[in-house]
This record gives sequence, structure tokens and C-alpha cells, in this order.
Amino acid sequence: VQLQASGGGLVQAGDSLRLSCAASGLSFSRYGMGWFRQAAGKEREFVAAITSSWSGGITYYSDSVKGRFTISRDNAKNSVYLQMNSLKPEDTAVYYCAASRYPSAQAMTIIHNYDYWGQGTQVTVSS
Repeated sequence: VQLQASGGGLVQAGDSLRLSCAASGLSFSRYGMGWFRQAAGKEREFVAAITSSWSGGITYYSDSVKGRFTISRDNAKNSVYLQMNSLKPEDTAVYYCAASRYPSAQAMTIIHNYDYWGQGTQVTVSS
């Protein structure tokens, strides 16, 4: 199984970025997909999740990104996306995509409920 995250970069506060994660080696539509982030010196934290298509494609967000970030998936392309708008300096982190067999969006907020992880992509937001 491989998860390849891309789309990170250096932007200014208020700008937008779209992260992509391409999956291979798994039955993508059967997995819930999540995005986590890890800032320097901090623990990895939940950002957003979308359940499998089998579980309705339900989305869930952390309070810190709700209303600014949107997670989506394209099962035909085995990909999950994270549209990030109104970026803030505190959004600076390495962003990771991950795959989970848990059917519940709330369960997907828990880092240990994921089976596979991508390598991460750096997002830097300057003030």
C-alpha cells in the first residue's frame, strides 16, 4: 500500500492550497481517509476525515479548521483531497494523509485507528 501526498508549499496568510493524496495497493473506496498534521515540536493532530463510500462519505473536521478546510475524495482516481482556504500561520505543519478501515468519522479522529500513512507534505504559511 502506498499513499502519496502532494501539493504543499509556502504561501501567505489568507491564501489557499489544495493537497492531494494518491492511494495504491488497497481497495480505496472501502477505506476512510484522513488528514493529520504535525507542527515542529508538537504531536501529530487530526485535521479532517471522510468515511468510505460504503459508510456514506461522511466528513468530519477539527474545530481549528472547520469552515476553512474541505476534504473530498474521488474513488475513480483513488485520491483524497484537502482544500485549505484562509490559511493562517498556525496551519504551518507537515500534512499527512492516512487510510482507515473504521466506518465512523469520529473514530477516524484517533491516530491509532489508521492502517496506512503517507509520507507527508510541508505546508508553510507566512504572516
